[in-house]
Amino acid sequence: MALAVVIFVLVVATIVFHFASPWWFTDLAADWSTIDLTITITFWVTGFVFIACNLFMAYCVWKFRQKEGHKAVYEPENAKLEVGLSIFTTIGVIAMLAPGLFVWAQFVTPPEDAAEFEVLGQQWQWQYRYPGADGQLGTVDTNFVSQTNPFGINPEDPNGQDDVVVNDPVMHLPLNQPVKALLRSNDVLHNYTVAQFRVKMDLVPGLVSYLWFDPTEAGTYDILCEELCGIGHFMMRGSVVVEPQAEFDTWLAAQPTFAETQNMAAPSVAAGQAQYAACAACHGAQGEGNQALNAPKLAGQQAWYIERQLNYFKQGVRGGEGDTNGQQMTPFASMLATDDAVRNMAAYIASLPDNPAQPTITGDIDNGYDIYDRNCAACHLDDGSGTWYTDAPKLAGMSDWYFVTQISNFRAGIRGLHAEDDYGEQMVWMATAMADQEEIEDVAAYINTLR
Repeated sequence: MALAVVIFVLVVATIVFHFASPWWFTDLAADWSTIDLTITITFWVTGFVFIACNLFMAYCVWKFRQKEGHKAVYEPENAKLEVGLSIFTTIGVIAMLAPGLFVWAQFVTPPEDAAEFEVLGQQWQWQYRYPGADGQLGTVDTNFVSQTNPFGINPEDPNGQDDVVVNDPVMHLPLNQPVKALLRSNDVLHNYTVAQFRVKMDLVPGLVSYLWFDPTEAGTYDILCEELCGIGHFMMRGSVVVEPQAEFDTWLAAQPTFAETQNMAAPSVAAGQAQYAACAACHGAQGEGNQALNAPKLAGQQAWYIERQLNYFKQGVRGGEGDTNGQQMTPFASMLATDDAVRNMAAYIASLPDNPAQPTITGDIDNGYDIYDRNCAACHLDDGSGTWYTDAPKLAGMSDWYFVTQISNFRAGIRGLHAEDDYGEQMVWMATAMADQEEIEDVAAYINTLR
């Protein structure tokens, strides 16, 4: 009797939790209400079966419980019951599957007026490509992937020269314009998901998958990767801004074309050297750094990373509240008035001799190796050399005290929480792999061995 009551209470509690739960659908922001309907039908069918089966089980436990003088009867077959169950099950399966088949037929048939764009996924970031004035996307091949051509666009294909490339996790789409997303991966399986759009699809290396939707509500929505793609999977985030056509056109016009990224004039090392005079007072004539002035070693760091950090200081992404040392950099970075000036400075710093910084941190090297190998090496590589592919700067041979300071800043929320610091946000999460100051110093001590 007690078991029957427990089963009945479980069914009632489940129903109450289902309808009272705060975890429900996000607001629909695309023309895919049929997917919501299909999911709702599935909930009703499976919910009815759950309730019916469990209540029947509770009834049987109560009805056929052990009683004085009662003897169980074995009935190996019951044709009437079996026919009834078969018909009932068939109706239930059809009710669940048939709506989905109709929706799937719509899903694989984009409207003829759907505008195309491309989503490129790689560990652990999103990038986007839009057709240019010719309305066609150029061909691509992973053989062409490089630091200056992360999309792998064929440089010999004229259709690709005016392609608009967005090397940023934020994409834009026009409101009330059906769009078809072409999905590619440069490395492993990823999945393009925007919960409010109700559609998702895997990005598979070696092929181009697709999905389509019609954005119907203006706003900014999170892009998630819902296919386990490595240690950084949980922080592979992006966003899509849905806005009126005029605003979208303005944004798109401000993005570079593939041809512009390939034909950019080479930076001037000589001009960068002249600009570096102001930096040498703190960072040293050879970029060797000076801990007494809180100036890290710069020589040996990749130019693309130097550029990004200088721009972050100029834009206020770095050097915010609590970052006393970073605030000192803001006026110096602001002296570089143009993008060319930033590129020139980065090019000169990259040309300086890379002599490893003198170690100042000691710690448990073995523990530091364990932490680094499990968490940091996936982006910064086993030898600590860093790579543009995962937006990971060089660590080996750089200032160990600066590493400790910055990891502490990430953990404290002093760095990485600015809305425009997409890559720093990833480090906020990864910095938690080091539980305390001692473990941070252990990792720094291990990195000192990577010379």
